[in-house]
Amino acid sequence: MSARFPLGRVVATPAALEACAEAGINPAALLARHVAGDWGDVCPEDARENELSVRRGFRILSSYAAGEARLWLITEADRSSTCLLLREEY
Repeated sequence: MSARFPLGRVVATPAALEACAEAGINPAALLARHVAGDWGDVCPEDARENELSVRRGFRILSSYAAGEARLWLITEADRSSTCLLLREEY
């Protein structure tokens, strides 16, 4: 899979990393999906917004299940950073 946009500096919250570990998920695999345009479990409207955001330079949000937890990956509009966090941490 090729990158559709730059991730910038990648950071993660401790709770998100813990949720990944508990669910047996490698955070790098989620990053690979996100940057390739696999937005995970977002509604069709959010998926369309992400496609627009890739082209126009807006914020990009993906959502993935990790056991009982819901993880979000958010790449900032200026592409300076991407953060992995739990939905409730936003």
